[in-house]
Amino acid sequence: MTEIAQGTTLTLTVERMAHGGEGIATHEGRVIFVRGAYPGDTVTVTVSEVKKRFARAGVDTVVEAGEFRAPQACPAAAAGAGCCDYGDVDPAGEAQLKARVLTDQLTRLGGVDELPPTEHLDLVPARGWRTRVRLGVDEQGRAGVRARGSRELVTSVACTQVVPGLLDGLVGEGARTFTPGAEIIVVLDGEGQRHIVETRRAPRGRRVEKITDVLEGSGTVTETADGHTFTFPATAFWQGHVQAPDAYTGLIRRWLEDLPAAEDTGNTANTGWDLYGGVGLFVPALGDSLGAGARIITVDYSPAAAGRPQGSLADYDVQLRNARVEKAVDTLPAPRVVVLDPPRTGAGREVVATVAKAGPERIIHIGCDPATFSRDIASWRESGYRPTRMALINAFPGTHHFEVIAQLER
Repeated sequence: MTEIAQGTTLTLTVERMAHGGEGIATHEGRVIFVRGAYPGDTVTVTVSEVKKRFARAGVDTVVEAGEFRAPQACPAAAAGAGCCDYGDVDPAGEAQLKARVLTDQLTRLGGVDELPPTEHLDLVPARGWRTRVRLGVDEQGRAGVRARGSRELVTSVACTQVVPGLLDGLVGEGARTFTPGAEIIVVLDGEGQRHIVETRRAPRGRRVEKITDVLEGSGTVTETADGHTFTFPATAFWQGHVQAPDAYTGLIRRWLEDLPAAEDTGNTANTGWDLYGGVGLFVPALGDSLGAGARIITVDYSPAAAGRPQGSLADYDVQLRNARVEKAVDTLPAPRVVVLDPPRTGAGREVVATVAKAGPERIIHIGCDPATFSRDIASWRESGYRPTRMALINAFPGTHHFEVIAQLER
C-alpha cells in the first residue's frame, strides 16, 4: 500500500457510496473517502486526513461527472452549509444511491444475507419539503444553518429544503435579528400558520424543548395526518417532510391488513405498544389494525410530545407513558404488535431483547440511520425475529439521510 500524506493531490474515480454521504474511491490499494463525490465521478481531490487503512479528501474539481451528478440546487450548501450534502445529486437517482448504502449496511452490520421484499418510496416534493427547521443565531443576531462540520453559521441564504415562505424575513439580507447564541425553531403547521419560537442553544446531539420566547404565532402547532388532528408545542418532534406522516401511517396500515383477529389467535390481551411514540401519530393505525377492544400504550420521554392527551385520539383506549423507553418497556403488559420509531442512535440491544421477550406477533421498526438500524436488525435476529417486509423511504431528499421501515416476525 503506497503511503500518502495530508495535502496530497490525487485524481480518482468514485466507485460507490459510503454511509454518511461520502464517495468511495481507491488509490493503489488504499480506500479514499471523498466528500462531495458520487459513483462515476472522476475528480481531483486534496487529502485532508490520513489513517492507517484509509484517507479522507474533498473535491477540488470535477474532471468528468458521473450519472448521479446534477447542478447544485441549494444556495446554502453552495455557500458551505451542511444542510444539503446531496444538493448536487440528480433527484431521479438519489433513492438508488441510498438503496445501495442500505444493502451494504444490512449485509455488513445486520447479518442479512438476502433482503426481504423491499419497497422504494420517493416522497415529493424533492425540494421545498421541510415544514420545520431549527436555526442557530450568531453574535450579530443573524439566523442561519450550520456550516458543514462547524458551529459557524451560513446566514446569507436559505436552504432549499424548507417549504416556500417558511424563512421569509428570517434569513438573508434585511432579515430580522434574534438573541445572539439562541436557537430559533420555525414551523409552518398544517393550518398554514407560521410559528417562531426561541430556545437556548442545544448541546450537541440533544434537543431543547423549553421555549424561552414566542416570537410569531402561538407556539402551539396543529397538524393533521392519517385523518386525525394533533396539537403540540413547536419544539416537539414531528416528521420533517410534509408527506412523511401520511406515508408512514399508510404503510403501517397496509402491512397490518393481514393481521389475524385477536380471537382467532386465542390472545385475549389485544394490546399494542407505540414506543418512542411522540405525540401519538401511529396510535390510530395501530388501534384500527388491532381491532375491537384494542389497548394502545404509547411511550415517549419528551414532555412536549407526550405530556398532553390528544383530543382526536379519544375514540381509542390509549395509555400515555411519559418515560424513557428503556426504563418503561419491561413494565408493560404483553403486546400483539409493537411499533417503534427510535432516535438516530437506534433502539439498542437491551430494548430489542426486552421487546422480543414479550413475544409480539408483529414488530414494525422505523429507523432513520442505516447503520444503527442494521445493528438493531442484528439484535432482532439474535432475539429470534427476522425482517419479512422492508421499505426505503426517501423522506429527506437532497441529503444522504433516509428512513427504513421493516416488519419483523418470529
